Amino acid sequence: MLVGADSDAYSTLRRRPQPRAERRRLGKALREKVPRSSLGDWAPPADRPDPVALITESHLGRVDSLIPVRVARMTASPYGFLRGSAVVVASDVAGLPSTGITPVVCGDAHLGNFGFYASPERDLVIDLNDFDEAHPGSWEWDVRRLVASIWVAGRENGATEQDCERAVVECVAAYREEVRELADQSLLRRSYQRVDVDELAEDTSDRRLRREIERAAARARRRTSDRALPRFTEELDGVRRIVAEPPLITRVTDAEADELAGALDEYLGTLASHWRRVLGGYTLVDIAHKVVGVGSVGLRAYVALLEGSSADDVVFLQLKEARRSVLARYVHGDSAWHAHQGQRVVEYQQALQTVSDPLLGWTSAGSRQYYVRQFRDMKGSVELNAIDAAALDDYSGVVGHLLAKGHARTSGASMIAGYVGRGGQLDRAMVRFARAYADQTEADHQALVDAVRTGRVPCAELS
Repeated sequence: MLVGADSDAYSTLRRRPQPRAERRRLGKALREKVPRSSLGDWAPPADRPDPVALITESHLGRVDSLIPVRVARMTASPYGFLRGSAVVVASDVAGLPSTGITPVVCGDAHLGNFGFYASPERDLVIDLNDFDEAHPGSWEWDVRRLVASIWVAGRENGATEQDCERAVVECVAAYREEVRELADQSLLRRSYQRVDVDELAEDTSDRRLRREIERAAARARRRTSDRALPRFTEELDGVRRIVAEPPLITRVTDAEADELAGALDEYLGTLASHWRRVLGGYTLVDIAHKVVGVGSVGLRAYVALLEGSSADDVVFLQLKEARRSVLARYVHGDSAWHAHQGQRVVEYQQALQTVSDPLLGWTSAGSRQYYVRQFRDMKGSVELNAIDAAALDDYSGVVGHLLAKGHARTSGASMIAGYVGRGGQLDRAMVRFARAYADQTEADHQALVDAVRTGRVPCAELS
């Protein structure tokens, strides 16, 4: 059973923490029990669950009509499959060697789950940006998923196996170096560490990646609620409404709208007092269902339009259904740390990100639990198909740095630092794992494609 290092967060101030040097020593000692080379091992066990069955099981409780859309996005490519198969990866990595050091982890740390968003000061920052599966868990689980995603994405972009290897080494080395550096800092200081996008662009040596960051940043700065008005809404009889675009944007019934309006009222109570007063100055004028992402397709997700005192003073909020993390069953004997899964997502997002959306909160509507955030608030990302082999190296280092920063903000940094060390043993192990699991992902993707072809799994036509 994994040890929940996050329990330190709930200790009293009177408790004296274990010295960092001792934690590093304990981490280093774990190499005897779990050699770093063992983290690179991957071979599907004889009793490995059928990945298509796991994906089908994860569809239970989703909107039936949207399951074919989700499957279409997953069958589009091996990387699309990887994005939507967190449940498969969790099942696989949970049975592999691990140190038992469990900070809060993302649970879905693939290459595309890092992106830009606005800080409360309106600076554009880059960080982890999806936390539906966040949960205390093994730090190795996040690293494994991330390096596998780098290899899969690299292959799809035409990178050679040597290119993919270099990118994974860059990612893992950046993770090691960052976690070692942060482990030497005070808990408070490491909590302030962040990466501004402008600084990232200036520090990026690869010209193509720098141009892509600048382009993506410029686009992100245009993604604001007021600019979304003509794209997502129309005015009918003097009232602004969200435009339906079935099956991705659909109207809700009056009963649903009333229930969700009540849920938004309750959500206000989860915000800090200032932001509760700010949103209190807006009026809810419309709600629609909007499909988002890949892994989340089929879960209930809504966009709410709020108007202030003028027609262009608007806020879009997103309500997104929250279910138990795919990691939960593998930690602490299948126990949940949060009764409300929206609250789990919010608290662990705030734990992993240096700065978070100030309108982040949670609520319930009927029997379903949701988290709430701003829908369009300068959000953006680097387009993976715009990254060549050299840029993949640089960007992999960036995301390795960001993942380490997130882990170090919660707990276990000194023990992880002691375990990973200064040398390249972990880097080489993760190269072996990434290559092998990229092969596995491609095989699993083909299994899903075959299941669609035989009619076992429904699939929509991609437009």
